[in-house]
Amino acid sequence: MIDEVLPADGLLFARRDRVEVMSVAHRHRGVELNLVVDGTATYLLDLHRYHLGPGALVWLFPGQEHLFVDASPTYADWLCVFDPQVMGLDTVSEWIWPLYAADPPGVFARRLGIDQIGWLDTLFRQVESAVHAEVGLAGRRHAILAAWEAFHAAPDAAPASVVHPAVAEAAGLLRDSLVAPTIPVLARAVGLSPNHLSRLFARQMGTSITRFRNEHRFRRFLDAYGTGHGTTVLDAALRAGFGSYPQFHRITWSITGMSPTTYLRHRHPGGLSA
Repeated sequence: MIDEVLPADGLLFARRDRVEVMSVAHRHRGVELNLVVDGTATYLLDLHRYHLGPGALVWLFPGQEHLFVDASPTYADWLCVFDPQVMGLDTVSEWIWPLYAADPPGVFARRLGIDQIGWLDTLFRQVESAVHAEVGLAGRRHAILAAWEAFHAAPDAAPASVVHPAVAEAAGLLRDSLVAPTIPVLARAVGLSPNHLSRLFARQMGTSITRFRNEHRFRRFLDAYGTGHGTTVLDAALRAGFGSYPQFHRITWSITGMSPTTYLRHRHPGGLSA
């Protein structure tokens, strides 16, 4: 799933003191940067779990689906998503070219030293507080390049662990199947018992198989519904794999705490198709 988060100037820059943990992998049209300043979190990327703490600096690229599995209550970070073309560079050197690639080779998760964390956090705060748009844009460009330079200077990789192949295969089957398999069918397909798969999946993915399946269907519904033009809530729900409107309503409430209509009105204040 592609999250459309880029603003008109192609450069999103924000401090997050709260993050939404969901079970559906996503990617952006731009490059994403995360600098952790407090708490802990776990990213799932390319069959690896990255364990992030203060000072972790992570770069995610347009061709990389990633999943924010969990976060501590105190987690806070700086988030930047940007279109590399807005950097305004006349030439792209070997040093900077990975920012222009969809899925560059290598691991782009490192842990900064204390001095680097404090310096970047201060720089990011100054950029965010810029009064004039021109200063803000120039400051964000500078902050991205400064973070890229700090990343290359950091000696330590962020700690990571490998996701069990059966869990990765099960997650792929759940993502790719419009009619999601039951847990026993899923377990047979990946060669584990239902109980073993359920426990292992929950431990490594940070959520149950059932919730992972439901959240993915819900995200599929949001993609199908879009802004509501040319379709209805029911049609989009059925296309996303829900068996009926009551089932869709129940699952939407369990995920969002709202009815479908209420949630869509918050998401699309301009109106929706019934």
